Amino acid sequence: MRNQKPNRSMDEREKLRKFRELDDAFAQALRELEKPDSRLDIPTGPPVRSLAELEAEEQEQRQQAFEARLQSLMKEYAQPRESVADLLRTLRTLGHIA
Repeated sequence: MRNQKPNRSMDEREKLRKFRELDDAFAQALRELEKPDSRLDIPTGPPVRSLAELEAEEQEQRQQAFEARLQSLMKEYAQPRESVADLLRTLRTLGHIA
């Protein structure tokens, strides 16, 4: 039992020391933030893109995939551009595509 008390006491001291170190580091960071001329060297990742940009990029990728598939089908079935354009206009008029 005597052995446990000194160990527990050391653990408590170690915890207190670590807490003080953390508290000191936090206080220092706050002081740095309060300085008007200070520039913190905060590591950052790549720029964050907005949801609108991500959606626009996704739409562009879908459009390119559609066009590539359409070109492939036109070649496979030997359909001229004008014929496919007429078909797409008809489908759009009937409300089958947006």
